[in-house]
Amino acid sequence: PVNWTNWTSNTAGTIGGVNVTYSGELSGLSGVNFPSWTPVATWQDGSIINNAPPASGRMVQLVGSIGSLVQINTITFSTPVSNPVFAIWSLGQINIPARFDFIGATPTFVAGGASAEFAGVPITVLGNSVLGSEGNGSVVFNGTFSSLSWTNPLFENYYGFTVGINAGTSVIPVPAAAWLFGSGLLGM
Repeated sequence: PVNWTNWTSNTAGTIGGVNVTYSGELSGLSGVNFPSWTPVATWQDGSIINNAPPASGRMVQLVGSIGSLVQINTITFSTPVSNPVFAIWSLGQINIPARFDFIGATPTFVAGGASAEFAGVPITVLGNSVLGSEGNGSVVFNGTFSSLSWTNPLFENYYGFTVGINAGTSVIPVPAAAWLFGSGLLGM
């Protein structure tokens, strides 16, 4: 199963013992128990992702770029994680496409389909981009990451995401010596 972020604000949350911070566009945080993340088959494939995000975990809401202002959005993990997953809800509208353009990370499609709230279709992955016109679904990023960055270059009011990591195998421990050297507590 995947441990999904429990968002306490639109800039911070936790995944088990891993702190998650978000910086970039600050549109909002969904209400408790919205969206429902159902039907669950839209976000899980039973192999890479065995469980949809819980509605109680909330999601970060985005609207994308307004005019020529394109912000870089970044999720940062307090410790490196392997193979993080993104669940994306209501990306774009039927005639108003929206997208995530990831920087230096390639998403792989996991699952997609309609949402209970607005129906829709599966998200589409093309290179480093996830596209949608009322698109819903999940992607995985294969590899080890301390952060993930992207832009949302198209305006659409509104869509959202949450991030998760595989339970039990995704946290990469940082050796104590590396932490001490990196923190400046030990001189060279």
